[in-house]
Amino acid sequence: QVQLVESGGGLVQPGGSLRLSCVASGSIFRFNVMGWYRQAPGKGRELVATITSTGSTNYEDSVKGRFTISRDNGKNTVYLQMNSLKPEDTAVYYCNEKQYGLEYWGQGTQVTVSS
Repeated sequence: QVQLVESGGGLVQPGGSLRLSCVASGSIFRFNVMGWYRQAPGKGRELVATITSTGSTNYEDSVKGRFTISRDNGKNTVYLQMNSLKPEDTAVYYCNEKQYGLEYWGQGTQVTVSS
């Protein structure tokens, strides 16, 4: 059974940084596309960034140049380094893993950007 556990969220001031982590278990992690999504209050879930098994990355336009997705296959972990955070980045951030045509989600971690 695939399980994803996120950590690293919290309250940060505008301009600050956070690093989210997501540990996967029960999957063939090194072969799968991993992603981070977010959902702000009253809005739908949106893609933030993805990373393939070979390390190719893709970012939503509003986070390009500020966020970096990376992975450590030895630790079955995907990261999201978030710099220059803005109030509009406030959301619950979810880890996502795609395997054999199925999708798996973590429980989410809250990120709040506020002064």
